[in-house]
Amino acid sequence: MIRSRDNEQLKTIRKLQQKRWRDKLDLFVAEGEDLVEAGWEPEFVLVAGEDVEPGLLAAASSLGSGTRAIGVYRRRWARPGGRLSVYLHRVADPGNVGAVIRSAHALCDGPVVLGPGCADPFSPKAVRASMGSLFARPPARARFDELQGTLVALDPHEGISLPELELSAPVVLCLGGEREGLPPELGGVRAGIPLRHGGPESLNVAMAATVALYDVANRMAADA
Repeated sequence: MIRSRDNEQLKTIRKLQQKRWRDKLDLFVAEGEDLVEAGWEPEFVLVAGEDVEPGLLAAASSLGSGTRAIGVYRRRWARPGGRLSVYLHRVADPGNVGAVIRSAHALCDGPVVLGPGCADPFSPKAVRASMGSLFARPPARARFDELQGTLVALDPHEGISLPELELSAPVVLCLGGEREGLPPELGGVRAGIPLRHGGPESLNVAMAATVALYDVANRMAADA
């Protein structure tokens, strides 16, 4: 039973709350019993009351009190590909990045490809938002000029309606941060999600990705 906050495993968990240490050690943490159970082979797992005093584990966690288990894992990256995938450009909210990873895992066969300026998918907030999908479908990294297939740039203000767009695999749905959007040099075809008149002007990036993936994935399945 660990009873000292100076224990090396606890020190590692605390360090991995910071991106620079995740990059340096090539590790990340998953906090909570459900995520630990969903994970691949861990470097180590600490369970409150079994391996470590509960207060010490809570102090090392980003969740604080109530943390029952924390696992430390080696980072893994996928390669871009698949019949349908998602590309994110400058999506800075880790919660949105994790939520898109979860939606992509549910609705398409390709990974979420992270471009410049995206939040770290291995940050504690992103890992929690993915709800275990990060382990089942690790993200990829690439610039948009390295992507293969038909690029569909989701833009709420221009382009044709997404349901009217004829598509054939491979397709990459491209989304940018809510403020900056996608760079014009991305190319591809611009398409928007039709919204109810009088409603909000746009959806946040995680909602937009989920709606677009559902639409495109179902149409591609019907055409297969």
